[in-house]
Amino acid sequence: MKTRFAFACLMLIPTLSYANDVSILGAAIYHQSQNTYFVNVKLQHQDTGWDHYADEWRLVDEKGTVVARRVLMHPHVEEQPFARGQGNIQIDDDIATLYIEAHDTVHGWSPDRLKVDLTKMQGGKLFITAP
Repeated sequence: MKTRFAFACLMLIPTLSYANDVSILGAAIYHQSQNTYFVNVKLQHQDTGWDHYADEWRLVDEKGTVVARRVLMHPHVEEQPFARGQGNIQIDDDIATLYIEAHDTVHGWSPDRLKVDLTKMQGGKLFITAP
């Protein structure tokens, strides 16, 4: 009985010591000038330090082409959730839908992504929250 309990506890250690995939909580998109935008993305991740942290977000079109990317330069262990933005992002007029994807140093790209429907912009602004 003690052996089974000890084995079960050992099996939980990897689960407890690794953070989950990055969660994309929302985004704000602002039209700056013709075909140029500022994008601010709100992320949450159980950063543990330099060995495991959310290190990038990117915008991709429906074909998977990367439109823009924002590299995150350090862990945000004490700052959760957190938001980071990037300006001067060029988005062609013919692009109506984009997706925000997030990456961490251990799991890679999260399977969850946030859809951005640019046709819903009002007054040069669009605010999106994850479902």
